[in-house]
Amino acid sequence: MTLQSQPEWLLVSDIDDTLTGDRIALNGLLAAVREVTPRVRVVLNSSRPFGSVDKTLKDYFPPDFEPDGIVTGLGTEIRLHAAVVPEWSDRFGQWPRQEIVDIVAHFGHRAHPDEFQTRGKASFTVADRQAVDELLEVLSARGLPFQAIYSGASDLDLIAPGAGKDEALLFLSRHFDVPSERVIAAGDSGNDLAMFEAAGRAIAVGNARRELVESAPRYKTYFARATHAGGVHEGLRALGVLPA
Repeated sequence: MTLQSQPEWLLVSDIDDTLTGDRIALNGLLAAVREVTPRVRVVLNSSRPFGSVDKTLKDYFPPDFEPDGIVTGLGTEIRLHAAVVPEWSDRFGQWPRQEIVDIVAHFGHRAHPDEFQTRGKASFTVADRQAVDELLEVLSARGLPFQAIYSGASDLDLIAPGAGKDEALLFLSRHFDVPSERVIAAGDSGNDLAMFEAAGRAIAVGNARRELVESAPRYKTYFARATHAGGVHEGLRALGVLPA
């Protein structure tokens, strides 16, 4: 799978277990991205909120690395040049988050810690798929607007309509004037699937969970052998974005 060279690329990558997990491989990837022409813009796209992601950037990434953009809270927050994009976050101000939280709490499901919550996202631990389906049926019957993402062993994220890793990716594609066919998503879990579907190409790292590997669109996904950032690096080389 090789793409011809284009004026600019946009890499939109998950963080946890995609870029993290092998610091040497991460340093190699970012060094290669810095040196390549045409330019590769790098956007981080995480399910965690800003504060948590900032700590990872400080503790784990090279000190001279500055992403072109940061998407957090499963696409409910976008930051450019360290500033929140109000055009994006304001769209979730009317979402009935508290009403949704109260209903989920009534069913006895535990909310994730406050640091993982945002205005446009409510996250919970729900033990099994049947319990998730029952809960979503109740929320739908109440006429409440939401999108649901169930990933890992028990993580249920309810986000506002119009949010999502995919919608944020498309917003930034327009912002940077990079067509979707030159946008590459990278990830490792089920909550990256929407991003894979929105991007022109995708990279599943070698340690990707089965939930992503089985559902990723085959016609545009590169399945790396290398894990973590090494898998992203391998994928970018295979796509012709970075030199072999």
